[in-house]
Amino acid sequence: MGLELQTMVDRMLTVGARVSALIVFAPFFGSMTIAPRIKAGLAIALTAIIYPLVGAELPTLSGAIGWKVAGGEFIVGLIMGITLQFVFEGLELAGQIVGFQVGHALANLINPQSDAETPILANFYQAVALLIFLQMNVHHWLLRGLVKSFQYCPPGMVVVSPATAEIVWRAAGGMLLMAVQVAIPILLVTMVVDVALGFLGRASPQLPVLFMGISVKSVVAFLVMMGTLRFWPGL
Repeated sequence: MGLELQTMVDRMLTVGARVSALIVFAPFFGSMTIAPRIKAGLAIALTAIIYPLVGAELPTLSGAIGWKVAGGEFIVGLIMGITLQFVFEGLELAGQIVGFQVGHALANLINPQSDAETPILANFYQAVALLIFLQMNVHHWLLRGLVKSFQYCPPGMVVVSPATAEIVWRAAGGMLLMAVQVAIPILLVTMVVDVALGFLGRASPQLPVLFMGISVKSVVAFLVMMGTLRFWPGL
């Protein structure tokens, strides 16, 4: 009886290592606004739910191989969570680029996701991304993917190689691409506004073009932003 209990605990810890890493690094679940004890409770609850589905096929954490299995499980959960977090970081970067372009870079707020000061538009972009995340039930996909990952990547079979690191780096590089894709409409429009105001300032030097530019670019940027939000889910 004691041996069976020890085996069950070891296998639950195997599941818990992957689940805990996902909870810590995934967006929404890993938010700084969620108390650590709530995250711990959620990780325990998910472990208890997932274990009956995959428990019979799991290795134990006993012996020298235990650290290898636990480390591999943590890495799998970390990669699953952090690659999805890259989407939110890319949108935050897009907000920072747009905020700098329209003159909002000096106005910062505390970002509840990262507990750090970020520009207003970066917070807004992340908030919209979180709404899309929830409205499209991406959190459900994430939990389904977590269960399926035990079939696609069985515990104890994880091998960390340079190819794994390359995949993660490519995903991280995708943040800049996505940031440019999201921000490019506003960047182009504000660039046209800058050129137009430059010609206007040349034609009429008495106009306060410097003060007008910030207001005009802000209004135009918000109009373009409202027009492009509908394309975000597909992007």
